[in-house]
Amino acid sequence: METRYYIVVSIDGDYANLKRTDIESSDIMLVARALLPEDIKEGSRLKYEMLEYTLLS
Repeated sequence: METRYYIVVSIDGDYANLKRTDIESSDIMLVARALLPEDIKEGSRLKYEMLEYTLLS
């Protein structure tokens, strides 16, 4: 399974807008916050691997 990296662009209620950072892309992806780590904020960096998002330090 492919590993992908994202940054949290914005948070809107129960959803977060993520932008992929490991490839050139201007697409913004809307993801339910229930699928993301609890302590995310705008600017947080995430790794998506094996159907799970993890917060990068």
